[in-house]
Parts: sequence; C-alpha cells; structure tokens
Amino acid sequence: MRLDHRHQVRRLWPVLALALFTGCFAGTVHRGPVTDHFDGESFQNIGDAPKLSPLTLIAAVMEEKRGPWRDSADEPAGPKPPERVGPGELRVTFIGHATVLLQADGVNVLTDPIYSERASPVSFVGPRRVRPPGIRFEDLPPIDVVVVSHNHYDHMDLPTLRRLEAAHHPLFLVGLGNRELLLDEGFQRVEELDWWQAAKGGPQGLKVWAVPAQHRSNRGLTDQEETLWAGYVLETSGGPVLFAGDTGLGPHFDRIAERFGPMRLSVLPIGAFRPRVLHPVHMGPEDALKAHRVLNSNTSVAMHYGTFPMAWDGQDEAKYLLLRLLLKEEMRPRFWALGFGEGRDVPPLAPGTDGRADAGR
Repeated sequence: MRLDHRHQVRRLWPVLALALFTGCFAGTVHRGPVTDHFDGESFQNIGDAPKLSPLTLIAAVMEEKRGPWRDSADEPAGPKPPERVGPGELRVTFIGHATVLLQADGVNVLTDPIYSERASPVSFVGPRRVRPPGIRFEDLPPIDVVVVSHNHYDHMDLPTLRRLEAAHHPLFLVGLGNRELLLDEGFQRVEELDWWQAAKGGPQGLKVWAVPAQHRSNRGLTDQEETLWAGYVLETSGGPVLFAGDTGLGPHFDRIAERFGPMRLSVLPIGAFRPRVLHPVHMGPEDALKAHRVLNSNTSVAMHYGTFPMAWDGQDEAKYLLLRLLLKEEMRPRFWALGFGEGRDVPPLAPGTDGRADAGR
C-alpha cells in the first residue's frame, strides 16, 4: 500500500532542505588526461552504478516506510585507545559512521573523520547525529594519516579536518580533485591519489594505496562526479587492511583481491541501503558479507550505520540484519559489529596465507 504522502514529505523535509542548501555550494574539480575511469570531465565507476535522479529517489522513498531512529542520546565515550601498537599488531576502533581508528606497526590512521553534529555544509539543517563519537576527540592518539574516501559531507567534514590539522598535523590522503579544497583551507600536507596509486605516511612510512570504490561525488549540484571516490588499503607487516569507503557491491572487490591477496581486515559499510535504488552505491549487510567472501577477509568490521539518518533504513536495522545473517551461516565468518568506541585487536592471518606485499605495484 502507498504510504501517506504528506507524512513522507514531512520526513523528507531535512533531505530536501539539505539539497536546497547544497545547491549553493560546490567543491573543487579534477582536470587531467583521460583514463579508463575519467573521461576528461567526470569520473565513472568500474561496475554498474547508474546516476540516480532526484525524482527517482523521491518516488522510491514515497513507496517505502522509513525505519525508526531514536532521539539524540548523550552516551558515554569508549576508553582511550593505546597510543600506538607494535610491529605486526593491528587494532581497530569504531568511532561512528565511517570514522574508524586503525593502528598498525606504530602508525595511526583515521578514516573519514566526522565529529560535527550535522553531516552538512551548514550547522542548522541536514542529517544530525543521534549519538556522540565513540572516542572523544581529546582521547585520540597521535594521528599520522587521515584518509578521506570522497567529498560528501558525511565523509569529508571540514570542521573535523581542521581540528585534526591543528592538533595532529597528519598527512591527508584524498582522491583526485580534492587536494585543492584542503590546500585552500590552509592544510599543509595533502596528497591526492588515483586508484592504484600509493603514498607513505607515519613514523614508519606505512604504505597506503587508493583503490576503487563504487560510488559518486559532489558537494553541490554543479560538481557531480568531478572528483574521485576511493577506498584505501594499508600495507601492514601483518597483511593488508582495507577501508572500503562508501561503496556498493561491484567488480572492484575482485580487482582488489587479485592485487593484494587475502585481507587481514576489511572495514565494510553496511548502512544507508534502503530504499533499494541506493544499492548500486551503498552496500547493505548481505552485500557486505559477499564482499567479505570475495576479499577472502580474515576479519571484517562493519561501519556506516547507526550514527546519521542518511537513508531509509532504521538506526539499528543494518546491524541486526547483519547479526541475523551471521547466525544462519554454517561456518560463521569473523565479521564484527563493534560498539561505539569499542576497540579490538585483530587476529593475524593464518600461517601460510598469501599476504602479498607491494601487490599493487
């Protein structure tokens, strides 16, 4: 049955208002030689991810009931993470949304950091967080490298990046076309990468590769797909670690597996998967489990859920669906849905596992 349209429009208002405001904004753009994923003006995905028009999205959400989200709660933060971990060790801490602390070989990497109250270019409209970051900003260990998967506001949050620049002076890694935006903001150490390019960061010179994702980019209505989106692979002494970024399920996972071999850890998104028209660019739990298998991941960790009401799935929907799917598995994969602020040491790859160093070269 079709849902009451007036009720749905009221629920859509924050999204529509954000779209209106972002029409006044735009990010930087990339201009360079044509490649297999850049036509000279805009970037393309490897897989099938057709562009989604606003009218198609509005029609889809009119037909589907939005899952429940609780009011914002002032929940306690998790314990302060260790300052660093030793050679061969790997620790992962879930902070919230796509913000994850990865600690390996004495280097600390923070992914898509957002500590702001809203995922928005303005402070008064847009998706508002329902729970605080799982680790207080003041309790972060020294941050050596910050990876930013793409320029959407819930992943490239400039207020948080400015705080990190002032407090930690890390190396910022971004996709093609995004460096200029951060340099204009006064950031000192920014490298932009194409897919399959690498940079070194941290006191031990940890190699970090940009790898394909299946998504899109824009910070307004006039810069669609004009900067690159990406995931990142950390080449640690104990095996590769993938932060998949914001992505749908696609052939890029096969290519990542071919280049790097079995993953010691994969950090995979599971939320913002409803309505179904979002599937080409947002994985749900079922797709994340498929990606876990394609990557031959020793351990995976869920992210991109339960923090900002970005889509139509409920606050806990993705997490509990993932747990139900895991319970049905005969040989249950090691796929963690960590609590906010929870950190765990990641088991090593099994002896004899093919963890290829420099596989991306």
